[in-house]
Amino acid sequence: MTNTLYQENFPHMTPAWSRIFNFVADRAEGSYIYTDDGKKLLDFTCGIGVTNTGHCHPKVVEAVREQAGLFLHAQANIVIHKPLLQLIEEIRKIVPPSIDSFFFSNSGAEAVENAVKIAKAATGRQNIIVFNGSFHGRTHATMALTTSKTGYRTGFGPLPAGIYVSPFPYAFKFGMSDEQASAYALEQLEYLLVSQTAPKDTAAILIESVMGEGGYIVPPASFMKSLRELCDKHGIMLIFDEVQSGFGRTGKWFALEHFGVVPDIITAAKGIASGMPLSAVFSRTEIMKKVDVGSIGGTYGGNAVACAAGVATIKAMREEKMLENATERGTQLMTGLRKYQEEYPQIGDVRGLGLMVGTEFIVDGKQAKAKQLVKDVIHSAEEKGLLLLSCGTYDNVLRWIPPLNVTSEQINDGLKIFGVALKESVK
Repeated sequence: MTNTLYQENFPHMTPAWSRIFNFVADRAEGSYIYTDDGKKLLDFTCGIGVTNTGHCHPKVVEAVREQAGLFLHAQANIVIHKPLLQLIEEIRKIVPPSIDSFFFSNSGAEAVENAVKIAKAATGRQNIIVFNGSFHGRTHATMALTTSKTGYRTGFGPLPAGIYVSPFPYAFKFGMSDEQASAYALEQLEYLLVSQTAPKDTAAILIESVMGEGGYIVPPASFMKSLRELCDKHGIMLIFDEVQSGFGRTGKWFALEHFGVVPDIITAAKGIASGMPLSAVFSRTEIMKKVDVGSIGGTYGGNAVACAAGVATIKAMREEKMLENATERGTQLMTGLRKYQEEYPQIGDVRGLGLMVGTEFIVDGKQAKAKQLVKDVIHSAEEKGLLLLSCGTYDNVLRWIPPLNVTSEQINDGLKIFGVALKESVK
């Protein structure tokens, strides 16, 4: 039956969707996906960092079921529903105290686009600075903010103007120490402010707290602190994109906690509701008050069922100490990966925070030459029961995104499968 379903309908899925794997999923639970042909796969992709509580966490499922029987949809402009207020209550407990105003939408791109609109409204300025390798979405505006790959932008121009790109402190790529990369990136940013977009024209600096699609790169704390100082000096809004790094992924509720820096605006999505479509923009009331009423919004923003899932997600993370587990399992994972790095010179770098870990491959000293090797490792690992994804401009980085409640045994299983896949793939 499923085979017929696949054969008759798969050809009608848009080819614009990129495909990595071709199995048909039947169900999922915890760290595993079960295919319709009976295969059990250890899922270290989490729907690209979405199912942070694991697949179908019982508390989240129960919250969704209960809310579905009470209220499926209530448009936020018309009806205030309890799950929305309960979600705000829970988020207030985990964000910096100065962040006290919350807007909800559906996707990460939508959150970023609204964050930029808020920054422009708050400052009366028009330009935005982003960083080389960034990924902020695929809408028309967020494509202009995205520089991780030309594939996200090609054929869609002209894109919105007023976007300026500065180097990210990518120490491994530059062959520098973290502090050298920090100093270089800051110098280039300051040069940008005197050569291309003057501070009085610059509404915001937008940065991923940990670069995601661009290669799972952790910026030095010194750089993030310098960004805060620079923005304060010039009255520029500092926006942290926490779409992928938020909600416990790095072992903290938000990656910004690792740097001791509080931005003016935070964007969140992915792990916020364990798979239900929900995203958010967090800021200060004084900033949000500068936005004209009705100028941001959306029909499904703050959906009742999604908000209920968000409340259950935060509670489950807290009650089951998933952040602490993410830190412990992340250390275990990076320790195991660094052992493979000692054996295989093709592994150039192992980096990350918590369970947001990147393994960067190089071949003959080149990032671009490692793309096929990474692809071979991914497909070999899938054959053996482990799902992994690539990232990076050259697709030469393996990203590790297990659920935050992954067990020590599952991390070991994943490392073993990776080791075999790596041995098979290295020529």
